[in-house]
Amino acid sequence: MKKLDTQSPDFQAGLKALLAFETAQNPETERIVADICADVQKRGDAALIEYTNKFDQTNAKSIDDLILTQADLKSAFERIPNDVRTALQTAARRVESYHQRQKMESWSYTDEDGTLLGQQITPLDRVGIYVPGGKAAYPSSVIMNAMPAHVAGVKEIIMTVPTPKGERNDIVLAAAYVAGVTKVFTVGGAQAVAALAYGTETIPQVDKITGPGNAFVAAAKRRVFGVVGIDMVAGPSEILVIADGTTPADWVAMDLFSQAEHDEIAQAILIGTSQAYLNEVEAAMNRLIETMPRRDIIEASLGNRGAMILAKDLDEACGIANYIAPEHLELSVENPQEWAKKIRHAGAIFMGCYTGESLGDYCAGPNHVLPTSRTARFSSPLGTYDFQKRSSLIQVSEHGAQKLGETASVLAHGESLTAHARAAEFRMK
Repeated sequence: MKKLDTQSPDFQAGLKALLAFETAQNPETERIVADICADVQKRGDAALIEYTNKFDQTNAKSIDDLILTQADLKSAFERIPNDVRTALQTAARRVESYHQRQKMESWSYTDEDGTLLGQQITPLDRVGIYVPGGKAAYPSSVIMNAMPAHVAGVKEIIMTVPTPKGERNDIVLAAAYVAGVTKVFTVGGAQAVAALAYGTETIPQVDKITGPGNAFVAAAKRRVFGVVGIDMVAGPSEILVIADGTTPADWVAMDLFSQAEHDEIAQAILIGTSQAYLNEVEAAMNRLIETMPRRDIIEASLGNRGAMILAKDLDEACGIANYIAPEHLELSVENPQEWAKKIRHAGAIFMGCYTGESLGDYCAGPNHVLPTSRTARFSSPLGTYDFQKRSSLIQVSEHGAQKLGETASVLAHGESLTAHARAAEFRMK
């Protein structure tokens, strides 16, 4: 891992270089995705079957081979071990409870001239959730994407998940059952995103697509945005740990590993206020790496983008955290709630030595779909509000039309929009 010291004259340059990540869109990826999206839009189910057989090495004869019903999901739920079933239900219950508190409610008021103004909240009609299914299975992604949609009142939740070589993961399907998914299509990649965005003879067009995926999925989500809504285009996973030395070094080391094991371009950063403690964590990492099945990925990730930063105090550490605006921020310090008040930019803040980031990934309650690549400066975690819409309510009284009409008329004439002005004037006595 890179070593940085805030007292070094080149610290800012080093930090900027550490955070730099090539976000430019790959022209070849974009071309492939554009062709796939256009083909699915044109040929529908036929194109979807061809791409699924090609990329997932399946042998689907018709679209029916790619459909899973509620009965299929229930069967998967019944097949999994009891402890896994219980864990899924516990996680779903906690995620549901948290997201219930995020629901926006309609409101209105009547002003002094009798005009009613307000806001009406309605759920989206139909959403699509994309669940990765390549290198690993992610039942937690199913729960985190589907449950807030379910809480928001979305009537149809359509899930797509690739099944390489036709292998279906029972835990992923069981998670869909627990989280209230309506129907599952075993398709993935850009073709799945295109099908959800444009609709096919069988897959209905959705209003919004959420969920992570590879570079082709990300490119497809960018391409269809505007036709449908999307949650975000997520970058590599990130963790930033601020530690004052009171947390066992082994715990911090494993928390850094927990994000580094995602892939070779994930980022794990530790900010400490003591060089002795940083050395202790480094020694723990060197010892614990021997026990990691994904050792090669962890070492590549830490070597590529990992770092240990020595800060003079926790105030400075929080300032650096606000600049980094990490996806996951652990405040592994004493009095974490007080230090959390200094954090302005972070996807999720994990407070105290017992709050490992992995608990948030699975079952704490808040959503694990979080802004990455410094976008926490202006965006938020996925939540119930992402599956709700706001409509403004306006009911002008006869008395209000006189006062508002005069104001609107003056402004409309100022913009040379005569019909606007006349429409307001017609309602004036």
